[in-house]
Parts: sequence; structure tokens; C-alpha cells
Amino acid sequence: MKQRLIYGALFFSICMPAAHAEDIGCVTTAWKLIGANHKVCVQAFDDPKVQGVTCHISQAKTGGIAGTFGVAEDPSQFSIACRQVGPIIINGKLPKEETAFTEGTSLFFKETRVSRLFDVKRNTLIYLAISRKLIEGAPASSISTVPIMPWGGQ
Repeated sequence: MKQRLIYGALFFSICMPAAHAEDIGCVTTAWKLIGANHKVCVQAFDDPKVQGVTCHISQAKTGGIAGTFGVAEDPSQFSIACRQVGPIIINGKLPKEETAFTEGTSLFFKETRVSRLFDVKRNTLIYLAISRKLIEGAPASSISTVPIMPWGGQ
């Protein structure tokens, strides 16, 4: 029983995103006669381990009938911008690389993942968004950096 609980907790922690994204809005890029329109949507998420950093990510969303029912595979087209929005407070020691956010972009096989890397020498946080497939990787990526700076005289 204890082993099942451990495996269940491990599965739950792997499947859950590292941060929750807030939907900001969408812009239609192509009108569809039947089903949802193709669009680009913007979401915001706060880094769960670094207080004072917010990232905005835009992603292409497939419309049509498949997009309406949530079974379409979204294209690997996205952009990320991360900024310091307050005093930066790091909760604990940051590893050299860690997943800060994930979101599924198809029903089974693809996700957009944002990894946080820490450049100690330059005192800079690097956020790298990539598209991943379970079977084979995709080369799409986007990067944003946040230098750790004093905030408002602090």
C-alpha cells in the first residue's frame, strides 16, 4: 500500500505542471467556417521558485473541428518573454537547470516546456522554452533572460 502511494505521488508530481498559467488573451490568425478559429494565445506564469519573475508565453493554437474538441496538435510555434516584476527572492538553492512550466500541446505526445537555467557567473536567470515530443524532439525554441538586479532601492 505504501509503495502504491509513493508511485501515485510520483506520477502526480510528474504529470502536474511546475507552474500554473493565467490566460491573458487570444488573437485570431485565421477564420474557420466550422469550429474554432486558428489563433495565437498569450499566457502568464510566475516562476514558482523565484519570486519577482513573471514570464509571458505566446503559442499558436489550432482551430477547426479538432481544435474545438481539444484533439488537434498545436504547431510548435511560440515565443517567451520573462521580466523582473518585483524584488527577486529565490526560495532555496536553485539547481543549474529545472523545469519552471509545462503545458500539453496535443492530446498525448507533445508539450511546451520552459526550463530555468541559472548562469551563476553573470547572475542571470535564463528561461528556455522548447517543444518536446514523446517520440522525437522538435527543434523549436525561444529564450528570455532576467538579470538579477536590485529592485526599487532594495
